[in-house]
Amino acid sequence: MPSKKYDLVVIGSGPAGEKGAAQAAYFGKKVALIEKEPVLGGAAANTGTLPSKTLRESSLFLSGFKQRELQGIRVGIKEKVTIGDFLLRERVIKEAERSRIWENLKRHHVDLYVGTASLVDPHTVSVKPAKSPEVQISAEFVLVATGSSPHRPAEFPFHDPRVYDSDTILTLRELPPTMLVVGGGVIGCEYACMFEALGIDVTLVEGRDRLMGFLDAEISTALRASMEASGIHMLMPDSVESVEPESAAIRVRFKSGAILQTQTILVASGRNGNSDGLGLEKLGIAVSKRGLITVNEHYQTTVPHLYAAGDVIGFPALASTSMEQARIAMVHAFDLKYKSKLPSILPYGIYTIPECSMAGETEETLKEKKIAYVAGKATYGNNARGQIIGDTRGFLKLIFREEDMRLVGVHTIGDQATELVHVGLTALILEAGADLFIQTCFNYPTLHELYKYATYDALGRKAARQRGATA
Repeated sequence: MPSKKYDLVVIGSGPAGEKGAAQAAYFGKKVALIEKEPVLGGAAANTGTLPSKTLRESSLFLSGFKQRELQGIRVGIKEKVTIGDFLLRERVIKEAERSRIWENLKRHHVDLYVGTASLVDPHTVSVKPAKSPEVQISAEFVLVATGSSPHRPAEFPFHDPRVYDSDTILTLRELPPTMLVVGGGVIGCEYACMFEALGIDVTLVEGRDRLMGFLDAEISTALRASMEASGIHMLMPDSVESVEPESAAIRVRFKSGAILQTQTILVASGRNGNSDGLGLEKLGIAVSKRGLITVNEHYQTTVPHLYAAGDVIGFPALASTSMEQARIAMVHAFDLKYKSKLPSILPYGIYTIPECSMAGETEETLKEKKIAYVAGKATYGNNARGQIIGDTRGFLKLIFREEDMRLVGVHTIGDQATELVHVGLTALILEAGADLFIQTCFNYPTLHELYKYATYDALGRKAARQRGATA
C-alpha cells in the first residue's frame, strides 16, 4: 500500500513538536505528528517542566512555606504530608495539559499517529505501534522533536526501587525520611528544595564548587546560602565513588572519603537526546555521544529538508526556547516570511526555593569580554511588597555598561523572580538604559519598584567611582 503523503511529518509531541506542527498547519500545510507514548506532551507535560513546577507549588503549600509568620500571624499546616497529597495537583495539571495539546492539534487539523518512528529513507517515516504492523508516511519535510531522557551513570543501581532519576521520581510510593540528590544543576537544585520543604533530610552532592555556573556568581552564592539555611546539606565539590544498597538504607561513599546512609537517591546528572532508533546515521546525520543532533541557525541538519529542535539538539533545552526553535524551523522550511530567528537574549528561570532568574550578561562574562560595567542592587527587605509577602532576603541586580549606562544584564533571586525578570528582559531587547527605570512610575507597593532603586544604586556607584577617579 502506498504511504500517505504530507507536507510535514513531526516526530514527538513535546513543546517543539506541538508548536512546530501547529505553525506549519496554521499556514495551510498538511501535517502529521507521531508520538510513541500513549499520552501527548513529552517530558515537558509528563515528567519535566510542568510536573516539577506543579510539585514545587504543592511543596510550598503543604509545607506552609507561603504561610510564613507575617506580623505575628501564624497559620497552621497539615502535620503529616502524604505522597498522595504531594502528587494530587501534579496529576490534575498533567491531564489538563495533555488535553490542551490534543485540542490544539485537532484545531489545526494535524493527523496524529501513535507508535515508534524511524526514517526509512530521506522522505519516508515508518510508524510502528505496539504489537501492531507498521505503517509508512512520507513528507517533503521532517521535524525531529523527540526531546531527551535522564542520563543514568553506570555507578548507580537503578534496579533498586530506592534509586530514581528525574523522570521516575514521580513514581515515589512514599515520602522518604532522607534523600541524596546527585547533581547541582537546575533539576537537582529544584528537587532538593522542594523535598526539603516537605521535611525530608536532603543532601546534595555536586562535583563543582559552585551551583549552576551560568548564573551570576552573586546569585549562585545567595542560592547556596539560602538552600543551606533551609537545612540542605551541601557536599561541594565532591562526587559519588560507590553505592552499596543495603536492606535498611543505601550506603554511599564519596571521593572525599565521606560516607552517607540514605533512604533514597535522586540522580540528576544531565540528559541525553532521544535520537536512538530514528535511523539518522544511515542518512549521514551524526549524533553526539549524548545523542544530540547538530543543526545550523535554521535548525536544519546536514540533510537540508530534515530539521530538529528542542532538547534533542541540546542547550539551552528550555520549553520556551524549544517552542520558538520549532516555529523558526518551519518558517524557514516553508519560506513563510514570518519570524526568522530566536531573540538574541533569552531568559532563564530556575524554580528553586527561592526562585532565581536572569537574562543577559553576568559580571563574569563582562570581565571576560573586558567591558567596563557598573552594577546596582535593591533588596526585597527594603521594598514594601517584599515586607508584605515576608521575603526579606531576595534582591534584584541590574548590570549597566559603564560608558552609556545601557542595561546589559538582569539577575534576581526571591519570590516571583521568574516573573520579575521580564521587565528587565524587555529593556534588554529594546537596548534601553538607566533612564527608562528612572522615568518610569511603578505601582506601589510592588516588587517592580526594585528596578528604580537598583538603578539609583548603580548610578550612585558610578558617580562615586568618577569622584574617586577625579580625586
